[in-house]
Amino acid sequence: MIKLGDFNELKIARKGAPGYFLDVQTGNTSDDILLPYGNCLDKELEEGQIVNAFIYRDSKDRLIATLKEPLAKVSDIAYLKVLSNTRIGAFLDIGLERDLFVPLKEQRYTLVEGAKYLFYVYVDKTNRLAATTNIEPELEISEEYKVSDEVNAIVYDFYRSENVALAVDGKYKAIMLKNEYFTQVNIGDILKLNVKKIYEDGTLGLTPRAKASEERSKLQDEILKYLNTNNDFMPFNDKSSPEDIKEVFHESKNYFKRALGGLMKKGLIKQDDEGTRLIRK
Repeated sequence: MIKLGDFNELKIARKGAPGYFLDVQTGNTSDDILLPYGNCLDKELEEGQIVNAFIYRDSKDRLIATLKEPLAKVSDIAYLKVLSNTRIGAFLDIGLERDLFVPLKEQRYTLVEGAKYLFYVYVDKTNRLAATTNIEPELEISEEYKVSDEVNAIVYDFYRSENVALAVDGKYKAIMLKNEYFTQVNIGDILKLNVKKIYEDGTLGLTPRAKASEERSKLQDEILKYLNTNNDFMPFNDKSSPEDIKEVFHESKNYFKRALGGLMKKGLIKQDDEGTRLIRK
């Protein structure tokens, strides 16, 4: 039984003009799978030798073998580059001579040529390799992370609530709530985040924030820098709108007010109805 889209250990039955033919043990030599010379990694092979070959379909829909390592196999979630878009779907770079197809119905969002996204690789009803952006059902629950761990996560979708759906290390289910981020986030982005919470179902709750004390210290530095480069004044205070604070400082109003409070306790700033001023000593 040949595993399409995966590695198979097969014996070299014979050598021909285009390459080696691998025995699939059906008793019919016409079923043997071609391993082209160009797919042998410059190795010299012999009849009767067992090789571990990846099996896929060529441009004529014939089974073909390679000793090359593809960027993804069947049942993998992989971060792959979009090579082209057509009226029937998109094509991805999988590291082989033939590109991987993503049908239009398997695209939950618009795929941009040249961009990379997470895809799940599967065998479709016609027994061909294909991919989908609907990776969430295939994500795992991680038990190796704890609160405060730093992780790498890839954005794979947005929920209607504007919460961000992410895959930690490309395979573990995670979420970032909309009140945790204040900069532009796009599907396909790779983010360095911290584990803030672990939900009952094991989903990782992520945040770009450091510890609260570190976050306030960083924001205080940004406020002082803003004041120093704007003639010791800014038209923002603890009564400014959350939208204005988010646009300028990429932070929540709550964190901004705490940072202002800390700077006032240090005697570095003062507030009035117009905004905030730097105190020069």
